[in-house]
Amino acid sequence: MDFWYYSLIAGVIGLVSAVYFIFKVMKESRGTRDVDEISRAIEIGAIAFLMREYKTLIWFVVIVAIVLGVALEPRGWVACAYLMGTALSVGAGYVGMRVGTRANCRTVNAVLKSLNSGLRVAFMSGAVMGITVVSLGLIGLSLIYIIWSGEGKDIANIMVGFGFGASSIALFARVGGGIYTKGADVGSDLVGKIEAGIPEDDPRNPGVVADNVGDNVGDIAGMGADLFESYVGSIIATASIAIAADMAYDGKLALLPFIIAGVGILCSIAGTFFVRVGEQLKMQALLAALRKGVYSASILVAGFSLLAIWIMFRDEGITGTNLMPGDQSGNFIEGIDIWISIFAGLIAGVLIGVSIEYYTSDIYGPTKEIAKSSETGTGTLIIKGLATGMMSTIAPVTLVIAAVLISYELAGLYGVSITAVGMLATLGVTLATDAYGPVADNAGGIAEQAHMPKEVRQKTDALDALGNTTAATGKGFAIGSAAMTALGLTAAFGQTLNNKVREAGGEWATWNIANDISMETPELIVGVFIGALMVMVFCALTMNAVSKAAIGVVEEVRRQWKSIPGLLEGKPGVKPDYAKCVDISTKSALRQMLLPGILAVVIPIIVGIVPFLGPAALGGLLIGSTSTGFLMAVFMANSGGAWDNAKKHIEAGNLGGKGSQNHKAAVVGDTVGDPFKDTSGPSINILIKLMAMISLLFVPVFADGITSWFN
Repeated sequence: MDFWYYSLIAGVIGLVSAVYFIFKVMKESRGTRDVDEISRAIEIGAIAFLMREYKTLIWFVVIVAIVLGVALEPRGWVACAYLMGTALSVGAGYVGMRVGTRANCRTVNAVLKSLNSGLRVAFMSGAVMGITVVSLGLIGLSLIYIIWSGEGKDIANIMVGFGFGASSIALFARVGGGIYTKGADVGSDLVGKIEAGIPEDDPRNPGVVADNVGDNVGDIAGMGADLFESYVGSIIATASIAIAADMAYDGKLALLPFIIAGVGILCSIAGTFFVRVGEQLKMQALLAALRKGVYSASILVAGFSLLAIWIMFRDEGITGTNLMPGDQSGNFIEGIDIWISIFAGLIAGVLIGVSIEYYTSDIYGPTKEIAKSSETGTGTLIIKGLATGMMSTIAPVTLVIAAVLISYELAGLYGVSITAVGMLATLGVTLATDAYGPVADNAGGIAEQAHMPKEVRQKTDALDALGNTTAATGKGFAIGSAAMTALGLTAAFGQTLNNKVREAGGEWATWNIANDISMETPELIVGVFIGALMVMVFCALTMNAVSKAAIGVVEEVRRQWKSIPGLLEGKPGVKPDYAKCVDISTKSALRQMLLPGILAVVIPIIVGIVPFLGPAALGGLLIGSTSTGFLMAVFMANSGGAWDNAKKHIEAGNLGGKGSQNHKAAVVGDTVGDPFKDTSGPSINILIKLMAMISLLFVPVFADGITSWFN
């Protein structure tokens, strides 16, 4: 059987496993009538938001598909691949959202049996998201290669079209979902906790269901689309470099990332079965349970990827041309060099998670210090959180630098790209630990709103606190993988542009973009500043959007408390209009996600085609956006996660507990951190990958411009 079919088979096995996990989750009871009703309200709101978001995006998708069909070769095929990428990204998000919103009530009911039962239900629902994302991504790319392999080097551009489709959905899902979730969360917290002094998830607050809905649209559908894009982007970047460099051995180097991804799916499925916990409510025990799944999958990937490389390349070295920029002589790399690059990505991914856990979990010093700073007021708590977020960038950046240096030294640009594949190989189980978080958070909210017994709330609170930490860790992993994927796509951009220009022949036969990328090139410097500026403007637009959405929720909650007699007092039988807050948050998010999304698509194309800027400036733009974006994303995600868990630390009875002045200061810090960690920070991932993907996709246009401008 052709090696290409093995990756397709691995993807199909992954989908079958996801169906099995769905069956296991749905076997659990939905619980009492009150629990079931609240869960259904969350599900209806989440799916309604998702469907309205997709209806809003369909016009964008259709217009872009038409442009791609007209502007890019091979005519029509790039547009078809683009539509495949959008459809599969939408499908993964929809499945994950459906299961997640149906698992929250089942988690509450399972906790009545044991803590482990509750953990397993929530985690298996997250595993559905994780395994579905990687399976659909690998199946889609494998089908593209199998169907269009006769297109020669154009197959690379067709795959990039698929990646652009994934990026389009990821951008709007992440930005729209982030605006929705944090607008609802911040608005609900400010008016409920600060103004009225009522607990989080109190059923008297009309914004609580919108808040619960937001957890799902942001951290299940949004995160799933984000990592779907990273996953397929890393494979596309590696395969594109292999194809552009005319690497030998019947396309095996282009095939290898598909095989490693397939190995990762199977190992991730195995890793999910290692997640078990006893009845201890301690965070260390719960974290250890999830770590077992991730670490075991990583060990399996390391072993089986080495075996896969040995099978594919035994008894032969691997020869390729143009592995290094400007090198025409050809280079020699061994299979073990590629494996070390993959292993470096795996280790970097695991260690990034560990470093972020240290800075955001309340069992460690940094978050405890932020909580303690609340004793001197809100100002010092916010300052301490900002400083902690800035310091937390050291470890992730150092790990990515180390991985890049090692892989580049061993296997050139190909090594850098396949390092990202290695980092994302365990995505099936890593994403499961992140998508688990919203389910556990919803379970805690439902338990509160349904007035469940205290011991149930204690267990759901423990699972929720774990979810906050895994969400922060998952965001860190997503950011690190985004940086590596963007680097791989940037390398593929340079390699592919070289080839396209050289195809013109004559004076262009030896042209190399590396000659234009120097500190003496003003276009490069301009591009670096434009890229950094894009990150800042993007963050400003998304933060401002959250502020506007939150104001709408605050005003609606105040209106209902004034106009519905007995609501704030908790009079029996009086219920708020939850749907109104859901509708306000939905409209605000969908309206305000368009501008940042359009800027991310249009600016790279403008920079690339304007004669006095061009590819040198575009290369600088990608460098500036990736470096600035990586730092900003880590800083924002970690400071937000630390503020959140500092609040949880106080709510657990420390430093005065709930209702104290310290708690009020921590709540304000958390409201500042919410859009940091769940809107702007994660959205930067999409920005840097999307701009690199757009640049790679439009290489033929840029190449034509180069040869026409200077002839």
